[in-house]
Amino acid sequence: ISHDSTSTQTSMTFGLFVPSRFATNMDESAINKENVPVIYWLSGLTCDDTNFAMKAGAFSHAERENVALVMPDTSPRGEDVPNVDSYDLGVGAGFYVNATQEPYSKHYQMYSYVTEELPALLEEQFNIGKQGLRSITGHSMGGHGALTIALKDNNKSWVSVSAFSPICNPTNCPWGEKAFKAYLGSIDAGLAHDATVLLSENGGATVYDEILIEQGADDNFLSGGQLLPENFVDAAKSVGQKVTLNMRDGYDHSYYFIASFIGDHISFHAKRLRSKYAEILVLESSSSLDFSSTTGKTITCQAMVARAPRQPLTLETITVGVPLKGEVRVKVMANALCHTDIYTLDGHDPEGLFPSILGHEAGCIVESVGEGVTSVKPGDHVIPCYTPQCATPGCIFCQSPKTNLCPVIRGTQGQGLMPDGTSRFKDKDGNPIYHFMGCSTMAEYTVLAEISCAKISKELPLQKACLFGCGVSTGLGAVWNTCEVEPNSSVAVFGLGAVGLAVIQGAKMAGAGRIIAVDINPDKFPAAVKLGATDCVDSSKLDKPVQNHIVEMTQWGADYTFDCTGHTNVMRSALECAHRGWGTSCIIGVAASGHEISTRPFQLVTGRTWKGTAFGGFKSRRDVPLLVQRCVAGKLPIDHFITHTLDGVEKTNDAIETLHGGKCLRAVVRY
Repeated sequence: ISHDSTSTQTSMTFGLFVPSRFATNMDESAINKENVPVIYWLSGLTCDDTNFAMKAGAFSHAERENVALVMPDTSPRGEDVPNVDSYDLGVGAGFYVNATQEPYSKHYQMYSYVTEELPALLEEQFNIGKQGLRSITGHSMGGHGALTIALKDNNKSWVSVSAFSPICNPTNCPWGEKAFKAYLGSIDAGLAHDATVLLSENGGATVYDEILIEQGADDNFLSGGQLLPENFVDAAKSVGQKVTLNMRDGYDHSYYFIASFIGDHISFHAKRLRSKYAEILVLESSSSLDFSSTTGKTITCQAMVARAPRQPLTLETITVGVPLKGEVRVKVMANALCHTDIYTLDGHDPEGLFPSILGHEAGCIVESVGEGVTSVKPGDHVIPCYTPQCATPGCIFCQSPKTNLCPVIRGTQGQGLMPDGTSRFKDKDGNPIYHFMGCSTMAEYTVLAEISCAKISKELPLQKACLFGCGVSTGLGAVWNTCEVEPNSSVAVFGLGAVGLAVIQGAKMAGAGRIIAVDINPDKFPAAVKLGATDCVDSSKLDKPVQNHIVEMTQWGADYTFDCTGHTNVMRSALECAHRGWGTSCIIGVAASGHEISTRPFQLVTGRTWKGTAFGGFKSRRDVPLLVQRCVAGKLPIDHFITHTLDGVEKTNDAIETLHGGKCLRAVVRY
């Protein structure tokens, strides 16, 4: 990307990689652009904006970690830009300082460009790196730039810093001495741009939790006295700053060295950027939410009410009563639309009651608690779980490792009521409104049973964490808990919505050797392949039953098959292509009221097992927080499930239309 720079008074070019999760940020007409975390890469002597992009192999790592990469040039360029016939001064060697000496002072203003102009441009144009959501790293001269820029800033604008083969003490090496004399007038003037000096003079305070440095032990510039990492490490020890210096035997100063370890550095920064983002979100939510005025009082708010089956939801003003004994009232921050909501709204649910407030896949903040509630408190982040977990010693279901189906409040939950047999919702005329699945999250506030609240880390934004309330957890758990898929096994997945893709992701993570994705919409196949599918089958194009086709593909059938459609004929197909002798088929999709499954008994006699799963077998209050932690740690990515984001509870009908469009996995509505 090229632009006219006010810092260098030239045209400047920078490379930019944006992960697919944030692709809409590149659309100038897009609204509600997300804040994208970014890592700045500063290149070394003789390089430009392209070297790292072409040689480092960094993009796949950045895609996995959902961070952007920005790669500025190493100096200004152009006919009017002064240069010398030397690789270590002039064009390609700007040293990331603001030159004060002629003839360089007019154009060589790389420090201002990297620290001020470029961040402002990325924030304004692409919503990248706002609120200090950026880290910095680089190589050689760029490593010097990364360290000095981060240390001069004192952790205000940069979340983390690392470097490859950095020039750590430039006032004591030939490269630095030459550059500082030319650009700044003297070596002493370069002390303000010497990482070792800056660290020594920081007053004994730890600036960053850790500084990561990668150094090739066979680097000729290391032995030549240009890099001096030992001086930087000594300075760090003197002030208590943690520095991890990895000396890599057999590696030199080349891009092969960078490519070998760039993944470690991107993960290093991504972990800290995620924590920073969580802090930003917590501060934003805590600053905008004050529950002191509502505690102990009835709340009036907006909700989308399902008045009748097969009718659009209506935006209504409702009242939400105070939480009673064992209950928790929450502010719903984000709700993801699930097919189960549509299933009920379309009149297919035998327990569907109207009028009701639907929604069960949400992220919430506790507003107040009722008598006896001890597991959560106001301000906690929670996921409402339609499968509760009382965890009492007397509950044989909670105490058994075989199931997650706690029945303690099942009777009243199925009647659309709270455990005491009443509703906490009333419409404007004072008439009660039914609850739904013990959650009812298509309202700005709702009341839950304490045993339905999974308390989670605040590090994961609620607009993402909400996905663990149903579909994603169900798909993952069907693989890991219900079927316990083993490494190298074969898997067939019928239906490639969010649940089906979660099954594929879970199977891949479990080490399945072959994963067959089945759907009648081939547009869904690329996402399936990206998550781990090895084969894709469009069952609508076959001239034989799909189960026969899969048996032929695998010789005896797949070890594990999963129905994620809710259609009973597909459930039969899934069973009948399970492996003869030991195949297991798992029903995940919920069938319409009155529908029954069927197959020939011979299918079971010949060794197949037919089973079902609810919430993937996860015990909600114990396991959902663990799933969230895995996501925070970067070990369980879920961003790919969110295909649409809308703002305001009143946008829920738009989300429903989007889901019906066939290109939506999860539409998240932020309240």
